[in-house]
Amino acid sequence: MPATARQIAARLDTPPRHERRGSHRAYREVLVGGIRTACLSRAQLTALMVGDCLAARGGNRRPKLVFASNGHAIALAATDAQFRRCFEAANLIHADGQPVVLASKLLTRHPIPERSATTDFIHDAARAAAESGLGFFLLGATERVNGQCAAALEQQYTGLRVVGLRHGYFGREDEAAICDAINASGADVLWVGLGVPLEYDFCVRNRHRLNAGWIVTCGGCFNFVTGDYARAPAWMQASGLEWLYRVLREPRRLLWRYAVTNPLAIFALLTRTASAIPATVQTPALDAAAR
Repeated sequence: MPATARQIAARLDTPPRHERRGSHRAYREVLVGGIRTACLSRAQLTALMVGDCLAARGGNRRPKLVFASNGHAIALAATDAQFRRCFEAANLIHADGQPVVLASKLLTRHPIPERSATTDFIHDAARAAAESGLGFFLLGATERVNGQCAAALEQQYTGLRVVGLRHGYFGREDEAAICDAINASGADVLWVGLGVPLEYDFCVRNRHRLNAGWIVTCGGCFNFVTGDYARAPAWMQASGLEWLYRVLREPRRLLWRYAVTNPLAIFALLTRTASAIPATVQTPALDAAAR
């Protein structure tokens, strides 16, 4: 293991964060590309969301920041200190990109069981929220995309409550009022789709103002729900080539971005991936998923 990964792994060997839950609801974390990433399946991630959000009602818990790790985020975290500090503020980081999963399987003893792409997870979350009565607030994208995303989710998942909407075109001076509106809506899950890195900055900067159980970064997820953006074929997703599909569809917008970030991400994945830390992190409601 490279010295850098060894040193980081040693720093991560810390006691677990207890939530007064049984040890059977525990998950490990691995260091992938320099980012501490949860070893969770999509079902576990969804169950964790439900448990946390129900427990957070009443304002007795701070919102949990739930961020997504992929090649773009790994490259930025490796080169931008401010962005890296934002990631370090997260309570939970899940494997949004397939290369993150593949690196964990090749280079760690406790691989991440599967990819939890945000574009898939929002559907898992909507189904579970409809069953458990959780409310969503969608923040980001254009007013049209935002509204169409809400309508599509509510139509597809009967009983889902989208309790508030706000497009993503605003200044920092508007953030206090936006947070007040989110709190007034009673949202349990706040989806923040402002693009990278703005959405991470927003979440960290405004966490103290918000009452939601989970604050989830979701990039261009709303556009995928509406069908404005298309997913790559399944084989490209499974092999970690979804980025190539996106480049072929939008070369002017994405070619330069991936030409810069992919080499950085690959280097970080190879040199800053470490075995799972011995300590575990407690998670609620995983037994509910099994039922």
